Amino acid sequence: MSSFKADTRPLLVGSLPMTDHEAAARLVMDHTPDIPLWVQLPLYRAEGMVEQFLPGLPGLTREGDKSCLNTEAVNFDEEFLAFFEDYLALSEPEADLDGSRFAFTEETGKGFAEFIRQVDGSGKSFIALKGQVTGPITFATAVKDQDGRDIFYNEQLRDAAVKRLALNAGWQARTFAKRSATPIIFLDEPALAGFGTSAYITITREDVTSSVEEITEFIHREGGLAGVHVCANTEWDMLLESNIDIISFDAFSYFDKFMLYPEQVRAFLARGGILALGIVPTAKAEIIAEQTVDTLKEKFEDQVSQLTALGFDRETVLSQMFITPSCGTGSLDFDSAKRVLELTRDLSAAIRNG
Repeated sequence: MSSFKADTRPLLVGSLPMTDHEAAARLVMDHTPDIPLWVQLPLYRAEGMVEQFLPGLPGLTREGDKSCLNTEAVNFDEEFLAFFEDYLALSEPEADLDGSRFAFTEETGKGFAEFIRQVDGSGKSFIALKGQVTGPITFATAVKDQDGRDIFYNEQLRDAAVKRLALNAGWQARTFAKRSATPIIFLDEPALAGFGTSAYITITREDVTSSVEEITEFIHREGGLAGVHVCANTEWDMLLESNIDIISFDAFSYFDKFMLYPEQVRAFLARGGILALGIVPTAKAEIIAEQTVDTLKEKFEDQVSQLTALGFDRETVLSQMFITPSCGTGSLDFDSAKRVLELTRDLSAAIRNG
């Protein structure tokens, strides 16, 4: 981790309000040419945060638009055994996951496949390539069993879900590493904004860190960097003290909350951790429209000064920082989403050019 320098390059969070995968990938390449990512297009149901990672799990049952993991299905035990047999075989370091239940399907992986096609056809070398999986807490509290209960509270199903995500993350990282680029894989964890509230009162810090770190280990094994993205506030010390390499957060709205953990932030930076500074807002179109590179750069400089006050020189802080949107843009109108990409690119350029 310590050898990789982010150097305030622009980096995106993975969704766009589009229906054309080819055009979406081109848009990403245009705005983040050094470190592009594959994007989810949530206007397609198969690319929703939950749906995209459901195929291959044992007990998957669909009724209309609803899906669940049915532990009472006649063949559940056989499916569960087959799932873990596949996991044990394919979790070996040299195992080929292409075409397995842990890779994307033709339906769920259109954005990924198009991204790889454009990467390979570009004739360029990339500093890094970025992908993402839904984080284990968000995923396992969104997927239900046959009785409508979160699978997070079923130890067997939670374990299967974490392993499904872990091998997919590792498969993405390996696919990127074959292109001679550093893999960056984010775990998207919007549910962690609710950690510690009554809705998640029975979820412990150990539950969070053990699930996240199991996935992170597979990314690290492929030479990748693992990030966690939380689009609101959470208990940041929990993540800062984990084996995560990159913390991605909404610095436009929650930087002050993040800095309530100065000792943990200092330790994270001291070990080479990277901050993906989500300083370009994505919450509302009218707020996006109000922003300019100059206004965002002023906010950025204030935040950098708070980080250097922890005992780091400016050069070090900037080398361990990406410039990003505060969240994905999949729920915005297209013009606002494009404006977010432009601001991210142009703010990064303004910072890097002094």
